[in-house]
Amino acid sequence: MKHEADRLHCSETVSVSPESLPFLCAYSLFGEEINNLMDDVEKLRRILANSHTIAMVGLSDKSHRPSFFAAKYLQEHGFRVVPVNPACTEILGEKCYASLEDIPEPVDLVDCFRASAEIPAIAAQAIKIGAPVLWMQLTIVNHEARKLAEAAGLDVVMDRCTKIEHARIFGGLNFAGVNTGIISSRRPRHA
Repeated sequence: MKHEADRLHCSETVSVSPESLPFLCAYSLFGEEINNLMDDVEKLRRILANSHTIAMVGLSDKSHRPSFFAAKYLQEHGFRVVPVNPACTEILGEKCYASLEDIPEPVDLVDCFRASAEIPAIAAQAIKIGAPVLWMQLTIVNHEARKLAEAAGLDVVMDRCTKIEHARIFGGLNFAGVNTGIISSRRPRHA
């Protein structure tokens, strides 16, 4: 088989076994180029190691939502999570803000749990408040927002989960990957 890197549009030649192709293709849901995976890990490690205050746009107060799990995990691992949700006053013990511009302190990372179409406006707010990183969660990809943020000097991450990446890079995923036994697709039963 010809170099698999050619099929994946990588900028460098890499050795890829046919068995690993489904993993590599699934890892980037929207066909983003998989350039040098080691550079990507180093970028994510640098971002997560240097980020202490995370503004989580779209954080839900519902304990069964993915944003809630991610925020709780990040809090438990030493991050300050600042909720941005105009429908709430407090989430996970932190005051909630209606927009990024309402947050009275510096933010290291803007983590987006909003629809892709809403990301350019969030990117513009992130630039305005001087946040160094714009992070779009799993399945969220917006090239317009990426270009806008990168042009302003921000690091941009798309289609990745802060919780999963932190656990993967700094330890915390169990043998089965992300199946920690805590997250379930079942809705909670109310008594």
